[in-house]
Amino acid sequence: MKVLFVSAEAAPFAKVGGLADVAGALPKALRAMGHDARLIMPDYRMIEDDPRWSIHSAIERFDVEMNPHWTQPASFREMEFEGMPVGLIGTDRWFTESVSSETLYQPGGMQHLFFCAAVMRAMELLDWIPDVVHLNDWHTGFFPVLMREKAGKVWDDVASVFTIHNLAYQGDFGTDVLDALDLPHRLFNPEGVEAWGRVNFLKAGCVYADRVNTVSENYAHEIQTPEFGVRLDGLMRRLSDEHRLSGILNGIDTGVFNPETDPALPFHFSASSPADKSQVRESLLGELGLPSNPDVPVFGVVSRLSSQKGLDMIVEAAETLFALPIQLIIQGLGEPPIAEALRSLERRFPENFRFIERFDAPLAQRVYGGCDGFLMPSAFEPCGLGQMIAMRYGTVPVVRRTGGLADTVFEGVNGFTFDRQEPMAFVAAVTRAVDAFKSGQTWKRIQHEGMIGDYGWSRSAARYAHLYEAACADRVVGEVLIA
Repeated sequence: MKVLFVSAEAAPFAKVGGLADVAGALPKALRAMGHDARLIMPDYRMIEDDPRWSIHSAIERFDVEMNPHWTQPASFREMEFEGMPVGLIGTDRWFTESVSSETLYQPGGMQHLFFCAAVMRAMELLDWIPDVVHLNDWHTGFFPVLMREKAGKVWDDVASVFTIHNLAYQGDFGTDVLDALDLPHRLFNPEGVEAWGRVNFLKAGCVYADRVNTVSENYAHEIQTPEFGVRLDGLMRRLSDEHRLSGILNGIDTGVFNPETDPALPFHFSASSPADKSQVRESLLGELGLPSNPDVPVFGVVSRLSSQKGLDMIVEAAETLFALPIQLIIQGLGEPPIAEALRSLERRFPENFRFIERFDAPLAQRVYGGCDGFLMPSAFEPCGLGQMIAMRYGTVPVVRRTGGLADTVFEGVNGFTFDRQEPMAFVAAVTRAVDAFKSGQTWKRIQHEGMIGDYGWSRSAARYAHLYEAACADRVVGEVLIA
């Protein structure tokens, strides 16, 4: 199949979260299966300024007619990354302001509308029309709307798959969104793109795509409930009833996340030869100025600083955790109140805690590789990649049993889990992990079980290929019914 993978971010070019890791790995896995999968994303300034990439122009300039009163100039540049074609949509505004991960997403929704329209126009000019378009998160939600409401016949046979990476981020705006694309206001209704009085990009993608999926089987069930459905649980139940909603667990790029070869690690190790992990641990503690004590486990967190990720609960429980005792390293950016609370903790507990408030991918790899355990007490977690990366590096996860965490981490087998989103339950799980660490052999068994797990993309990519086939079949059936 010809698969066009459309994403607002992709690793290693421009990354904020797990979406980028998926976008950078899944198309490569599909190509390994023989599919002609291609990635397309915005041409951010941070990509253009990065000397690692060899980029050339495919279409120097073309016009994207957004509506009768607005035509936006665009460009299409391309490169190849590990055998995968990568297309870059540029323009004279928005993306030029994105010079780092912190500035990747500019306020508003117009840039995302333009991106969707420009991708379609570029593919038409290049005469490369896919069999299926794989769209990701709310930024691409209007792509299937354009395919069905505005595009020419060339897109009639193209199927669409829309992946929800996190239902909490929906992209809601006023009805000027419809005017910007010259779309009729009849679409602004509860059966269309309207949700709670606003135009909802994510809902638009769900309503108009042939198939909708999210990034773990458990999360696909959770979002059908009021607790996790973020006011769209009714829509999710409807999609499920129509057999249009599914869950496919993410994988990780095991070539990138590999403790045997990772260039960010000062020493390398594996499941069959784990001894040098202790050297990585000592190096990490020295790098961050923490004292070394082989009897005290070191736990890590690499995360966006938000209550969704359970960082508020870590702050609340920190003093109790340090008394166990443990050492803790947290790296991330996010909500200012949580960041300030973590800075205060570091001042109070300099022997136990380090807070690294910056995006630093190599350091994140050393945190994964050098810590003994990894904390993910998430309020909700659609899939979670951190726990899989941690297990790959022999770092035992402690997680709340929700979303993809419940699909990948199992109590006493490859990690430790808890159910209730409250500090006492979290502390109890960490305590069990500390006891296992002190026991030696139990910890090594759990650690080994995590390291030998299959976290690659091959199995999930095969499931995506089946999903694409189902979406294409839906499109054919739909055309027959319309005829």
